Amino acid sequence: MSSFSVVIPSLNDARMLEHCLAALALQTRQPDEVIVVDNGSTDDTAAVAEAAGARVVTEPVRGVLRATAAGFDAARGDIIGRLDADSRPAPDWIARLEERFDADPTLTALTGPGIFYGRGAGWRFFGQYIYIGGYFWFIGLLAGTVPLFGSNLAMRREAWAEVRTRIHLEDPRMHDDLDISFSLTPGMGVELDKRLRVEVSARPFDNWAGVWRRVSWGFHGMRVALSEVGWARRRRLWAEGRRRRAARQARQP
Repeated sequence: MSSFSVVIPSLNDARMLEHCLAALALQTRQPDEVIVVDNGSTDDTAAVAEAAGARVVTEPVRGVLRATAAGFDAARGDIIGRLDADSRPAPDWIARLEERFDADPTLTALTGPGIFYGRGAGWRFFGQYIYIGGYFWFIGLLAGTVPLFGSNLAMRREAWAEVRTRIHLEDPRMHDDLDISFSLTPGMGVELDKRLRVEVSARPFDNWAGVWRRVSWGFHGMRVALSEVGWARRRRLWAEGRRRRAARQARQP
């Protein structure tokens, strides 16, 4: 059976982090370790993490990609899960990860949707079906594979070791999930599981400036990735990779 690490980057998010760690404490299958990456917080993020039994890793250079990389580098589990400080995973989140990864050795990375909480129903609808739904559709079209959603993902540790050599760690405008998605190797098994449920805060929609910042960073990440490998070639390589994976799956006992 696989062991599981959960990495949570956090920057001045102590109150949200408390809820996330409480949700992890209620998991039907407990994680083998929880790592909170303190990305230069000035609040009591580290104290909250330690009080909940999490291991604190410090990444003083601010940036979500750097924080995620620091946590993934420190993880000891066979499978590395990734949540945000405002994520609230369903009680069977890790159990679902265990079920999927242990059943299929060709599965490299798994991601799930985000169900928004907070703000009004209209914003929650926008977030779930336009913002996240559009992300899965549009980035999947360009990348040739299912993209990973940073508030709800997991991947094998050996895959991270390979992907890490290709991420743009020095780029402060890079989304971690987008960069990792474009850095995956064609043939890796990447899937979207709608039963892998995590609630996420609707606070990104508090103002249009925040929405635009996230979107502009997304377009920046796409430009960088597509300048390295064009979308048509990516789609062709991933189509070939899926055929290779299907052949491996057919050989499984």
